[in-house]
Formats: sequence, C-alpha cells, structure tokens
Amino acid sequence: MRHLVTLTAAALAVSAAAAVPAFAQAAPQPSQKAAKKTPDPNEVVCEKEHDSSSRLIVNKVCKTRAEWAEQRRTNRMDLDRLQTQRACSAESGSC
Repeated sequence: MRHLVTLTAAALAVSAAAAVPAFAQAAPQPSQKAAKKTPDPNEVVCEKEHDSSSRLIVNKVCKTRAEWAEQRRTNRMDLDRLQTQRACSAESGSC
C-alpha cells in the first residue's frame, strides 16, 4: 500500500512537470512579445495636435518615433524641474 502511494505521487509529479513546459511554450511571455514587435525608431508617425488658442484648430505634426520619444522625455524633465522648483519655493526657499 505504501509503495502504491509513493508510485502514484511520483507519477503525478512527473506528469505535472511534463505539462508545465508544454503550456509555457504555447503562451509566449509578454517580454518575448515586446521583443518581437519593437517599433522602428526611424519610422515617421503623424499625430494631431490641438492649438491651445482654439478648439477648432488642429495641426498635423509628423516626426520619427525617436523624435517623439525625445520630446516626451524633455517635456517630462521640464515638468519635474518646475515641480521641484515650485515645491522648494513653497516650503522655505532653501532649494
């Protein structure tokens, strides 16, 4: 009886171990999907930008993906810098 329980447990462990790699291969990881579909940084992408002076004026701006990424990065850095300056001047002005 004891031998049967050990054999059954071993068989279940082997079947579970065999099923995991088959499932892992069927569904690719999110990092693998992102690696396959990396966009070309030199591809030109056009976006619509609304003019702040009017609700009706819309400008079409075309830039490469790298240029859009650089613009987002500089905008984020400027915003962080302004928020830091504002927080320092509001507290004691020692920054």
